[in-house]
Amino acid sequence: MRKLHQVAAACAISAIMLSGSVLAAEAAKEPTGKDLAFDRKKGNCLACHAMPTQPDAVSAGMYGPPLIAMSARYPSKAKLRAQIWDASVANPSTTMIPYGKHGVLSEAEIDKVTDFVYGL
Repeated sequence: MRKLHQVAAACAISAIMLSGSVLAAEAAKEPTGKDLAFDRKKGNCLACHAMPTQPDAVSAGMYGPPLIAMSARYPSKAKLRAQIWDASVANPSTTMIPYGKHGVLSEAEIDKVTDFVYGL
């Protein structure tokens, strides 16, 4: 009987360690550009911009221009990135948040959001 308890305890410890590893892996997962664009604490693009229908998001934004045909509208991906970094450079009266200038998004996050938006 004691052997059975030792085996059960070992199994329980293994299960806890495995679940902790899975949780740690999920927590360490790097967000994609889409994740950042949809995140209310980061890009939050959906708050202002309509986007092509996404199965995991509601595009209710009606304030900013729709994010469609972005590679046609911005043949230079660098220009789109600059717009996300600080839109007031190209349009001083814009109400768009300067995501890079104000540190809302890191350089790497802006690159990811730019790649995602450029593909719309």
